[in-house]
Amino acid sequence: MTDTLETEAGGTGAASVEKGRGLAARYREGGRRRILLIALSFALLMIAAASVSVRGINDTSVVTLALVLMERASLGYLPGSSDEQAARVLLYLRLPRVVMALVAGAALSVSGVLMQAITRNPLVSPYTIGVSSAAGFGASVAIMFGIGLQAAGVYFVPLSAFVCALLCAFAVFSLSWWRGMGAQAMILTGIALMYLFSALTAAVQFVATEEQLARVVHWTFGSLNGVQWDAVYLCAAVLFAVLIPIQARAWQLNALTVAGDDVARSLGVDVRRLRTFAILFSVVSAASVISFVGVIGFVGLIGPHLARMMIGGDHRLLLPFAAICGAALLLAADTIGRLAFSPTVLPVGIVVAFVGVPVFLHLIVSRRREAFA
Repeated sequence: MTDTLETEAGGTGAASVEKGRGLAARYREGGRRRILLIALSFALLMIAAASVSVRGINDTSVVTLALVLMERASLGYLPGSSDEQAARVLLYLRLPRVVMALVAGAALSVSGVLMQAITRNPLVSPYTIGVSSAAGFGASVAIMFGIGLQAAGVYFVPLSAFVCALLCAFAVFSLSWWRGMGAQAMILTGIALMYLFSALTAAVQFVATEEQLARVVHWTFGSLNGVQWDAVYLCAAVLFAVLIPIQARAWQLNALTVAGDDVARSLGVDVRRLRTFAILFSVVSAASVISFVGVIGFVGLIGPHLARMMIGGDHRLLLPFAAICGAALLLAADTIGRLAFSPTVLPVGIVVAFVGVPVFLHLIVSRRREAFA
């Protein structure tokens, strides 16, 4: 009898070990497929960026683009294109616009992933939590009082927008965690501040002159027109400065989003510190982009949602893939706005809004169905 029980126990244990090995093998295979998907998506994104760079009112060739890039990369040691006008259009108009679309889309999407992770709510983004509205108010005030101030320089409006976005984030974080309130309080506080800054921006527009009003409205549309390389370099540097350290904390984000605060603490995660870092990185990433290109909503909502649908919720893979999805989304929106109504250029913020509203409604309906399931 004892021998029989030992045999059955041994068989059950062996079966469990074999099942565990099978699950581990499938997990590794799934991970390799997801990494391959990320690499393939990145390659396709670079091809798409190159192809839209040569499209415009006057199309240029891919050869001209390659020569311009080679000359730029070699710091002028390699010969460039013989068509000087086409080279200038590519180098100073189209390429900064395309690269900024990639960087801005990636930054907003990464910001959305972080905000959704720390709140455990897929409906949260830099737009819905008030950061974009605060930046819009800061830019409006700078435009109102900065016109004619030559000493302020070209960075006066972006700096004002950036500072207001940071102040809004600090207010959201401080008020929501006052007396131990949690993530839901942070969402509600962000929504309240979003409406507050929207009202303040409307008040600024009400008292603005025609020239000031035109600049404020154009800025709040969100546009990549006239982007300079200096802004591209700065936003790209901020994106990498945010993505690298937060990638190292991906497993902590996994513990927080999957298991919640209590279990994450039991696993050794300092939840308050993680949320502080995540919200800081998220706001800096979003504010740096918004301060230069204006208010662009929904990218921080749609990008993470698409990435999560295709690759799952593991932040080790979700963060880079969400950056790719956000970059592709903003590049596609800008290309549509630039080419669909040529020679008129539609601001990218308007194009993104047409896509973002139905997706946002779909997310709300989906969460409502889950609540009643």
